Amino acid sequence: MKKITIPDSFEDKSYHAAMTAAEDVKKQPDTPQTRSHAYSLSFQDPEFLLKDEMRSVRLMLEFEKPEILQKWHRIESTIVMFGGSRIESRKTALERVDAIQSRLKNSPEDLSIQKELAAAEHLLKWSRYYDVARDLGRLVSSSCQLSGICNFVVSTGGGPGIMEAANRGAHDVQAKSIGLNIVLPHEQAPNPYITPELCFQFHYFAIRKMHFLKRAKALVCFPGGFGTLDELFEALTLIQTRKVDPIPVILVGEAFWKRLIDFDFLVEAGTISPEDLDLFSYAEDAQEIWDYLCKYYHLASEQ
Repeated sequence: MKKITIPDSFEDKSYHAAMTAAEDVKKQPDTPQTRSHAYSLSFQDPEFLLKDEMRSVRLMLEFEKPEILQKWHRIESTIVMFGGSRIESRKTALERVDAIQSRLKNSPEDLSIQKELAAAEHLLKWSRYYDVARDLGRLVSSSCQLSGICNFVVSTGGGPGIMEAANRGAHDVQAKSIGLNIVLPHEQAPNPYITPELCFQFHYFAIRKMHFLKRAKALVCFPGGFGTLDELFEALTLIQTRKVDPIPVILVGEAFWKRLIDFDFLVEAGTISPEDLDLFSYAEDAQEIWDYLCKYYHLASEQ
């Protein structure tokens, strides 16, 4: 078993006892009994831990590991920034458009390339929000990481695109930031701007979303896809039903969100109440968002 390296101040007696037990097993005689799968220590037995009956244990472990490490790093509160993994910097978006245009010149009648170009041009339009997310990450991270207590720490899904931009903004000012990655078939690698000691990996979406909200003082939602919508609507539902305390929910890019979701129709249809529209607000740039958060939390906003 690979030895886990943990800072001295994070270690405890139970950790040492468990590792001692694992070492003691190696000293036992080699017999059919000691070679039996049944004889393996449970915490050293992946086949056992991955059984369906152990799902509750895995859920608990997936919650506790990030929780314990965030406490050790004194993460008091976070600003959670959601957004699309495909919304990249303007430079990258331009390069993609140019590459598709070159392909289209060789096959001007190819409908699939035409559709690909149209999507790439939309992403180029939304690429301005990469800069907004980076600027906001910098503004937030410059403010509240004092005296060893970390408040308003940038927290993202840990991937590329908007998530990368937010972590990058924190990295620009040498501040800590969190990445809550999840194992996916694609787009799952952590971006290089996350604080390594706060870069977590999840299997369960439910536990990941619980960690997003546990310390959140605001949710800032940029244009994105299914994942962004999932995170946004779960948060709105929890606030609406008072399962969590109210916090600012800011939708960045009013044109995008109003084209995507007709919230007014939900009111007209009677499926939500008019006051539910007060659960969120719109914004366009980083300073506007930061000024709103400073006013909400009575903070000084000179940056």
